[in-house]
Amino acid sequence: MEAVEIKEKTLNELSKICHTIAREKGFWDEKRNIGEALMLIVTELAEAMEAHRKQDDDNFKEELADVFIRLFDLCGGLDIDIEAEIVKKSAKNKDRPYKHGKIC
Repeated sequence: MEAVEIKEKTLNELSKICHTIAREKGFWDEKRNIGEALMLIVTELAEAMEAHRKQDDDNFKEELADVFIRLFDLCGGLDIDIEAEIVKKSAKNKDRPYKHGKIC
């Protein structure tokens, strides 16, 4: 798939693409362990942090992309309308107090 084609996709379409690729590569051959899938997302965030610590900007960007790929794969696999969920949660957050009443 060309990068130009991907730029024109919605979040839900990207979820479907990421999930399709993950299925084709065997990651969904058996029922997916959701806890494991979530920890793989955390692992990609940790790798992004390590790239940031090393001031490796290219690797930092790649690891952030991996975070989204794994997250979109999970959303696609669980048939989550992530666009609707983001809109819903953003509306909820808009009505919350400054810093949600916390110091940080």
